[in-house]
Amino acid sequence: MTSVAHTHIELMQRCIEDARLTAATGDVPVAALVIDKNGDVIGHARNEREATGDPTAHAEVLAIRRAADHLGEWRLEECTLVVTLEPCVMCAGAILSSRIPTVVFGAWDEKAGAAGSLFDLLRDRRLNHRVEVIGGVEEAACATLLREFFEERPGRN
Repeated sequence: MTSVAHTHIELMQRCIEDARLTAATGDVPVAALVIDKNGDVIGHARNEREATGDPTAHAEVLAIRRAADHLGEWRLEECTLVVTLEPCVMCAGAILSSRIPTVVFGAWDEKAGAAGSLFDLLRDRRLNHRVEVIGGVEEAACATLLREFFEERPGRN
């Protein structure tokens, strides 16, 4: 296992622990973080749609906003986004707009994924920016967290 892969696993495990904290708000347990080129976390968040009533408060969008605030720059060209669930179309748009070059995610999202499942916006050659996508990191743990959430709350998706 390479050190990069090892780092991805450690970062994903951190996201999984953070995603568990959404139980207090009833938000879907998804967490994300952005690391800079030195491996320092410069933005992290978990879903806050229920907590804030904001439909755009996905973990990825919030982590990207916080990373941009930290850098004082909208271009996150030397950063990596790590998230427990495959990004949706909205989050893929934010990733592309911020020029993040690498996305690492845990569980695939067959219903709304935009990084290879339903759509593959992050690697669409028609767009001006493409992203390296590393999916399935700690996939079983991420998927279990989500499955348990939805089993406890039938009818939510």
